[in-house]
Amino acid sequence: MQATSGNQTGSRLSRGRGVGLGLALVSAVAFGGSGVAAKPLIEAGLDPLHVVWLRVAGAALVMLPVAWRHRGLLLRRPALLLGFGLLAVAGVQACYFAAISRIPVGVALLVEYLAPALVLGWVRFVQRRPVTRAAAVGVVLAVGGLACVVEVWAGLSFDAVGLLLALGAACCQVGYFVLSDQGSDAGDDAPDPLGVIAYGLLIGAVVLTVVARPWGMDWSVLAGSADMDGSAVPAWLLICWIVLLATVVAYVTGVLSVRRLSPQVAGVVACLEAVIATVLAWVMLGEHLSAPQIVGGIVVLAGAFIAQSSTPAKPRGGPAAGGGLPEPERLSSTGTAV
Repeated sequence: MQATSGNQTGSRLSRGRGVGLGLALVSAVAFGGSGVAAKPLIEAGLDPLHVVWLRVAGAALVMLPVAWRHRGLLLRRPALLLGFGLLAVAGVQACYFAAISRIPVGVALLVEYLAPALVLGWVRFVQRRPVTRAAAVGVVLAVGGLACVVEVWAGLSFDAVGLLLALGAACCQVGYFVLSDQGSDAGDDAPDPLGVIAYGLLIGAVVLTVVARPWGMDWSVLAGSADMDGSAVPAWLLICWIVLLATVVAYVTGVLSVRRLSPQVAGVVACLEAVIATVLAWVMLGEHLSAPQIVGGIVVLAGAFIAQSSTPAKPRGGPAAGGGLPEPERLSSTGTAV
């Protein structure tokens, strides 16, 4: 009986990790596609910050019915909602776009994707929870491969303010992973992830409205078309892509993946976003990949695989996770601590 119970527990953990990994990959693809859709709009005349505002405000409008359904979260978890909106939505976007106005995009991306390493530090030294050696090795490989993907050596320039802004984006991304994991072990009292995302987008839209000042945007661009590698694509279609896929789907699958995996593992898998963005730009925008970028992409993939393959999914106490686990089994599922 004990052997059967152990096999069932292992099977549940394996399925949970597989689903979590699948959600993380979907999120990386969705987030990675945002640049491919946004670049033609920017080249058509929209300010980058206005594209970000359209993205978040549009997603907030889509998620408005969900926010109304979970309006009780405003009283139950106001700090979580405010933190998610300020850090995971507005902070990441505003800091990143401010950074790339001062330093090369590749450098900004590399600094921002130091977030998985910062997540490990948060989990290990702030939350005082063990992390696996596999996750640490995965972070090192992913960050090193990412440096090749974005070709950080091309046009490298030192700008203290730009680097600080990029680091701010990385810290905000840490907030995204950590806050996505909040309440995941609370069972029936856990905040609904869709409600958290909906209110995060609403709060982010309000903050970005003040920052982006969309009343000065050239709205006529949205009625025309944008060039995508020689093909004219309606601007409204690109906006729908950014809002529905690159924001709503990306955030929903991303938060759900963190709850099934862990912040540190989901963070490493998220590094694939830069690889996916580069490949999509190659296929859809005609931006060719160099040999170092291809090698770097393979290294990032290897890092993500090592991190997730040796780290069990977090056991869940609630029914959504397939049933709770006794405390001894939870303790034995942490793997080898660093």
